[in-house]
Amino acid sequence: MRVVAGEFGGRRLVMPKDARVRPTSDRVREAWMNILGAALPGARVVDLFAGSGALGLEALSRGALTADFVEIGSASLKALSANIEALGVDARCRVHKGDAMRFTEALDSNAYDLAFADPPYNHEAAARLIGLFRQTPFARILSVEHRATLALPGDDSRRYGDTALTFCYAP
Repeated sequence: MRVVAGEFGGRRLVMPKDARVRPTSDRVREAWMNILGAALPGARVVDLFAGSGALGLEALSRGALTADFVEIGSASLKALSANIEALGVDARCRVHKGDAMRFTEALDSNAYDLAFADPPYNHEAAARLIGLFRQTPFARILSVEHRATLALPGDDSRRYGDTALTFCYAP
């Protein structure tokens, strides 16, 4: 996997040595960032269920000001730390070791500009996350990757093969 575009475009990322981790494809990540393109410069972003950190690091590469990463898996945390160090963005990042849902439940309104989430497909987290966002819009825009067969109550959805992206906008 690599950073698709921006300041770090083409740089390789370390992937977690964990068979449960399903990385977002370059094609989907590129489309995702293009959809949010105008909102990225200067944004404060959070990458929930971060894995390797590819989404938050891609956002930094495209002009986001800061990125927080929330991850619980030790293999993912190791890969994430290696990727942050390799790109030299330590000063612009914070890593939160813990459950992404618990982290999100504690957020205030407008804690971030953009929130990226790529929860496990076999998990109810995507729908729960949107429910939390509707109660407390913790970002201006929440975007969630999920299996295309799962219909979520978002404001906009895009499909890419067996993957879908759902976007929710703060009122």
